[in-house]
Amino acid sequence: MTRFEGKNEKLAPLPVFIRRMFESVVMAILLIAVCLSLGIAGYHWLAGFEWLDSLLEASMILGGMGPIRELPTPGAKIFASFYALFSGVVFIGVMGLVLAPMAHRLLHSFHLDDKDLQKSGRKKK
Repeated sequence: MTRFEGKNEKLAPLPVFIRRMFESVVMAILLIAVCLSLGIAGYHWLAGFEWLDSLLEASMILGGMGPIRELPTPGAKIFASFYALFSGVVFIGVMGLVLAPMAHRLLHSFHLDDKDLQKSGRKKK
């Protein structure tokens, strides 16, 4: 991942920002894929669901929508409880990962001097 510029450095050019956003989205997609795979495996092996049903159940929990089917065993219910808590933390982490470059660019723009803004052709509000 690209290092963000410090507050005393000038604002990164737009292509650098776009690359940072792309890298963040790719990392978020990979994280979601790994977490979804864990959920699919757990629902398949612990709850005895078919692969497609496991995908649906894990997707609904990871997306914050809630369960679809009744869980047959206590082990499956315990897994689902931990997977739901885990999914909430993953959701927060993914949002932070995706929003970090935007938040950094916005906050960094507050530290720009008037001379930096004149060089970029923007006006300070």
